[in-house]
Amino acid sequence: MLLISARVAAQQSMETNRPHFDFTPLFGYRTTASLPLDPAVQGNNAKVVFDSDPSYGFAAGMRFHDEDVIEFRWARQDSHIHLESSNLLRSQQRITLDQFHGDFTHEYILDEWPKWARPFIIGSVGATHVSGRFNTNFTRFSFGLGGGVKFFSGEHFGFRMQAEWLPIVVNPQVAFFCGGGCVVHVQGTIGSQGEAVAGPLFRF
Repeated sequence: MLLISARVAAQQSMETNRPHFDFTPLFGYRTTASLPLDPAVQGNNAKVVFDSDPSYGFAAGMRFHDEDVIEFRWARQDSHIHLESSNLLRSQQRITLDQFHGDFTHEYILDEWPKWARPFIIGSVGATHVSGRFNTNFTRFSFGLGGGVKFFSGEHFGFRMQAEWLPIVVNPQVAFFCGGGCVVHVQGTIGSQGEAVAGPLFRF
């Protein structure tokens, strides 16, 4: 009985001493995203396209049961938007995309993998804010699904790689000012982006 109690106490002590806070600076690249325009105004197949560009940000959160992490993640992409297949004058406008997500991650400890490598799946939910010149400014619901691998070189340091599908839910009220006096309205739709990121992982 005393032996069992000692083992339980030792296990609890180890869990208490484990790092519970993760912080990861992230650097990556986001793909293009397109939003169809109202065909009654801008013609069939017309769309607004977000260009693909590098992204950067960070993720920070708490670790539970050693394999589950809940994080806040901020990502920024400095990009441009332009019109395609539109009867309006084509123009390019600079925008900034800021994404604020809550991430829910589960890591897997697999027998056939080395102990210092953990594959993981991730689901995220939050909001995306798009801002630019000519009153292009809106915030919309967004979410994500993806996965990746974390590599640990010790108890407090590692490296994280992940890829994620990141849809943005846009409703018909969103308007873009194209810079030459024109205004374009999108249809109610989902604009999808893909993102691949990597960065050092610090555990405290």
